[in-house]
Amino acid sequence: MAGQFYLGVDGGGTQCRARLADGSGRVLGEGVGGAANLRLGLDRSAAAVVEAARQAMAEAGLDDSAVADTAACLALAGATEPAELAAARRHPWPFHHVAVTSDAHAACVGAHRGQDGGIIIAGTGSIGWAVIDDRQYRVGGWGLPLSDEGSGAWLGIEAMRRVLWAHDGHIAWTGLLSTLFAEFGQDPHRVVRWASEGDPKDFAALAPTVVEYAARGDAEAVALMHRAARHLDQIAARLAALGARRLALMGGLARFLQPWVAPETRHRLVPPAGDALSGALRLARAAAAALEGAA
Repeated sequence: MAGQFYLGVDGGGTQCRARLADGSGRVLGEGVGGAANLRLGLDRSAAAVVEAARQAMAEAGLDDSAVADTAACLALAGATEPAELAAARRHPWPFHHVAVTSDAHAACVGAHRGQDGGIIIAGTGSIGWAVIDDRQYRVGGWGLPLSDEGSGAWLGIEAMRRVLWAHDGHIAWTGLLSTLFAEFGQDPHRVVRWASEGDPKDFAALAPTVVEYAARGDAEAVALMHRAARHLDQIAARLAALGARRLALMGGLARFLQPWVAPETRHRLVPPAGDALSGALRLARAAAAALEGAA
């Protein structure tokens, strides 16, 4: 029977995760694929989604034919942009039914179990999202180089900017800057190539080093963590002004940045009840139910 299985996919700038559940909500399997940010290309994102889905089905003991009985919600980074979203919805996905939305929307649904609330994602990228009275609100998340402040990719770029500043004699070297420069063979030209040829995942790969040195009290690392947290504070303040009474801080950097955010932000935070995968599964069920109701 079509719709026997439900698939939630969380496609981010670093990796793509999939979770398969049956009609009762029991999780059957999970899988992981490559980056699935639509800004990096639909074909690349689609391949990551299919790979993660196949892994989830294999873990559940199902073969690839099960996709024909699967209602999927694909929550993808970059699906906030109209052109990318439209292209993804036109794509010939192998699933019985597909709903495509942004990873931020699914994360918000998962964090608040479908109830009103807001989230701040600090991962490879950053964005604020809220669902209030069935309306969605977005703050930031416009992508590098114009946006995504406070994210892992932003931290990586800002750290390497300061490496070049130190190389030029504008600021003093610190342990963080010396360590990062050594990773590039102390060659500023390699830094420039990295900045021009890399993608958000490459930039975000340097964020753990910033976090590590901030814990040691490195002056530049501490300053970067403070700056990142201030950007998240701005997102939190705007979401609160829009009416989001509860905010969840999510993403790979969340637990590292939470101690740095302002008290006003911290007081608004609640633990997320679920993640983008649980939100995507909820949205997959809702979309399938709506489709059946319209039939």
